[in-house]
Amino acid sequence: MCGIVGACAQRDVAPLLIEGLRRLEYRGYDSAGIALIKRGSGALTRTRVAGRVLDLVAALQPDLPEGGVGIAHTRWATHGLPNDLNAHPHVVADEVALVHNGIIENHHALREELTEGGYQFTSETDSEVAAALIQRYHAAGEDLLSAVQRALKSFVGAYAFAVLSAREPERIVACRRGSPLVVGIGIGEHFVASDVTALLPVTRQFIFLEEGDVVALERERIAIYDADGRPVERPVRTSELAPDAVERGGYRHFMHKEIYEQPAAVAETLEGRCVGGRVLDAALGNGAAELLDRTERLHIVACGTSYHAGMVARYWSEHYAGLPCEVEVASEFRYRSHVVPPGTLLLVISQSGETADVLAALREARQLGYFAVLAICNVPESSLVREADLTLLTRAGPEIGVASTKAFTTQLTALLLVVAALARRCGRAQQEAELVAALLKIPAALERTLALEPQIAALAERFVDRQHALFLGRGVHYPVALEGALKLKEISYIHAEAYPAGELKHGPLALVDEQMPVVAVAPHDDLLDKLLSNLEEVRARGGQLYVFADGAAQLRAQGRYTVIPVPDAPAAISPLIHTVPLQLLAYHVAVLRGTDVDKPRNLAKSVTVE
Repeated sequence: MCGIVGACAQRDVAPLLIEGLRRLEYRGYDSAGIALIKRGSGALTRTRVAGRVLDLVAALQPDLPEGGVGIAHTRWATHGLPNDLNAHPHVVADEVALVHNGIIENHHALREELTEGGYQFTSETDSEVAAALIQRYHAAGEDLLSAVQRALKSFVGAYAFAVLSAREPERIVACRRGSPLVVGIGIGEHFVASDVTALLPVTRQFIFLEEGDVVALERERIAIYDADGRPVERPVRTSELAPDAVERGGYRHFMHKEIYEQPAAVAETLEGRCVGGRVLDAALGNGAAELLDRTERLHIVACGTSYHAGMVARYWSEHYAGLPCEVEVASEFRYRSHVVPPGTLLLVISQSGETADVLAALREARQLGYFAVLAICNVPESSLVREADLTLLTRAGPEIGVASTKAFTTQLTALLLVVAALARRCGRAQQEAELVAALLKIPAALERTLALEPQIAALAERFVDRQHALFLGRGVHYPVALEGALKLKEISYIHAEAYPAGELKHGPLALVDEQMPVVAVAPHDDLLDKLLSNLEEVRARGGQLYVFADGAAQLRAQGRYTVIPVPDAPAAISPLIHTVPLQLLAYHVAVLRGTDVDKPRNLAKSVTVE
C-alpha cells in the first residue's frame, strides 16, 4: 500500500528519495510528497501533490531541493480523500514532519483530545493525529526519539512512521508495528524504507525491524530500541536482489514481463526440492519432516489470488493425499468461532508476507490449537516468514504488477510440493511419484502456453466494449475461473464473475444474452461432459462462448462457440497451464481499454491494513 523512504546522508538526498518512491509505485498510491531539512539553515521544506511521482517531480522543478536529511511518501487513501491536504508528509508547526503507513484505529479520540488542546487540523487523516501528538511532546522539551516513543503508547492499530524535526536536523526516527519497515546500511549514510526495492540503488545491506522496534538514524549511527524502549541489536542481512530486478526491461508493462517470467519462476520454486521421484523434506525447510509427519488435516488461510491458490490445493490435498482440507478467506478468519481438530496444520499464503489479514490470522491461530503454522511466501525477510514455524519460499522474485501472476503459479507449485510430500506419508508413494513427474513438466508446459499470446491478443478485441463477463469452471478448475475473473476485473474494470458451471441454472443464467461473453475452462477430465452440457445452456440463450480447452477435449469451434486450444499437460498441473491464457486475456483487454495495467485504480499491491 503506502510507501515510505527516508535518508540521512552527506549528499543531497532528494534524488534518492524520488527514485525510491518510483520503485515503490507498484504498491499502489494516489498522492506523493517529500520533506527535507535544508543543510545549513535547518529549515524544513515540504512538497506534496495528489497524483503520481512524476507530478511530484514536476512540482519540485526547476531543481530538486537541497538537503541531506529527508523523508518521502506515496499514499493510498484510507482516511480522507486523495487530495493535496491529505497527502504526506504531514508537517506540524513548521517543525515536525511525519510519513505514515497503516491505520491508527483510535485516531478519533486522539483528534478530539488534541483539538480541545488548541490544535487545528488541516487534513482528514489519522496520520496528522500522530504528527500532532509527537510534536506536542517534542515542543514540551522531549527529544524526537523520546517524543515518538511516548506517542506510540497512545496509538492503537498498525503503522510504520518516519519522523524528522527541524530542531534535530541530522536525525530521522522511525518505527514499525504491523507495517513493514527496513533500515538500509550505507557508508556514512543510512536509509529507511517500507520495502528493500526502494533502496537497492544505494545499498544491499539491510536491517529488518521487528514488531514494536523504534530506530534513530543518523549519518554515522543507528540505534534501535524494542517496544519496551530497551536498546537492541538486529542482524544485518544482504539482499540477493539486483538493482535492475524491478525494471521492465523490454516489456511495456511489469505484468506482461511477469507473465513471461513464470516458466523460470516455477523452475526456481522447484530447484533442489525434488529428486528420484520424491520431494526432499529437508528442501521444504528445517523441521519440515517432523511437521508433515504430524499433519492429519490442513486449514488454508489466504486473501485474493492466494486464496484461489488455496482453493486449488484443497482439491489436490483431498484427491492425491486423502487429507481433509479447509480453505478460508483471511479477513473472515478472526471473526468466527473455531473448532480445530487435533493434527491440524495451518497453512498461510501471502506473496508479500505482509498482508495484514493473513498476519492477524496467524497470530490468532496461536491461541486456537493448531499444532504448527506453515507459510508459503515470496519474500524471505517478511513478517510472515519470521513468525511462521516453517516457511516454503516460492522464489518468484519481485512481483511489481498489482495484478498477481507469477506469484499465483509459484504458489500453486509450492502447494503441490507440499501435497506430494503429504501423499507419501498417507501411504500414497505412487501418487507422490506421479506428482513430482508432473511438477517437473510445468516450466516447459508454461512456455508452450505462452505461444498462444497472438491468438489471445486478437480475442481480446471482442471484450473491449463489454461491461460484464462470466467465467465458468468445474472441479479443480473452478478456482482457475475465479482467478481469471479477478484478473479481468482488476485491470480492465470489466465486471467479471466466476461460477461453478453447474450453478448456472441457479441464477447466473439469467444474465446470459448476446452481450455477455462467457469464458469457460474446459480441460479433458472427468467433469468435461458435465461442463459441455452447461455450455450448451449458454449457447441456447444466445451467449458468446470462449472455451479454453486442451487438445484431448476435442472441442471444435462453431457459431458463437470459440475454442482456444491449450497445450496438453498432466491433470495435476492443468490448473497452472489453464491460468496463463486467462492472464494474457485480461492483460490484452486492459491494454486495449487504455487502463493503467500495473497500477489499477483503487488497488494496492501489498495490503498492509485490515
